[in-house]
Amino acid sequence: MTKPVLLVLAAGMGSRYGKLKQLDGVGPSGETIMDYSIFDAIRAGFGKVVFVIRHDFENDFREKILSKYQASIPVEVVFQSLDALPEGFTLNPERVKPWGTNHAIMMAAKAIKEPFAVINADDFYGKESFQTLADGLNKMQGKQNAYCMVAYQLGNTLSEHGTVSRGVCSKSAQNHLTSVEEHYEVHRNENGEVIFKNQKTGVFETIDENAPVSMNMWGFTPDYFVHSDKDFRQFLTNNIDNLKAEYGIPTMVNHLIESNTASIEVLTTPCKWFGVTYQEDRPVVVQKIADLVNAGVYPKKLF
Repeated sequence: MTKPVLLVLAAGMGSRYGKLKQLDGVGPSGETIMDYSIFDAIRAGFGKVVFVIRHDFENDFREKILSKYQASIPVEVVFQSLDALPEGFTLNPERVKPWGTNHAIMMAAKAIKEPFAVINADDFYGKESFQTLADGLNKMQGKQNAYCMVAYQLGNTLSEHGTVSRGVCSKSAQNHLTSVEEHYEVHRNENGEVIFKNQKTGVFETIDENAPVSMNMWGFTPDYFVHSDKDFRQFLTNNIDNLKAEYGIPTMVNHLIESNTASIEVLTTPCKWFGVTYQEDRPVVVQKIADLVNAGVYPKKLF
């Protein structure tokens, strides 16, 4: 059986946090959040890691990040850039916003031939989540158009220091994803209820804190690249001069579901997601990782 590949989306800058989150040491031996994801992926049985980064921090990334992993698992780097467009499309010179997470995935098409997982570099997903995703990917061996995702409980993904955006998932009785709908300004109010801002009415509404949400932890097979290439061309036809249009994973996934092209099994995890959305989140993340180390979930030094 071919081992699955982990695709790490690491091309983004943390604008609200104020620095490049991917290189920030939060573990007891200076580990980044990404180090814990790679460690969890290795022990879950992944056989290779591919990173999507930008050219402008390649040297730092290779020196501070890749050098740690090379003795433990094969690694490869691909690059996301604004001008990485299909033949026949020309970049609007005024565009500065990246094309989005699904465009980032497309950059790895030549590097991945196996079932693969997709994660964000600056999110802590948890040991059990990686094992769940690895098991799901192993079941997808030799298949096409049958994907999976790991869904978290909304209440397990909030920041204590500000609002967040979350993709709330709907699923069928067969546990297949039917849609991902972005919810904005999600947080707990003074009564402990989880609320979000309705974009149509401008009014805050309550939402079930157990609602499944996507934290960009997906499982695909290589045919996903073929679907993405075709869909991205249509996206560009409609949006090439829209300077803010973004080609995210939920956009692609929703198109596949609506067209009955593919199905996506919703897997669940007991893990609590955490990450550094705001600079004030950092001490909390450091403490949570320290607690996991003290509990024996992780060694004090990973690599």
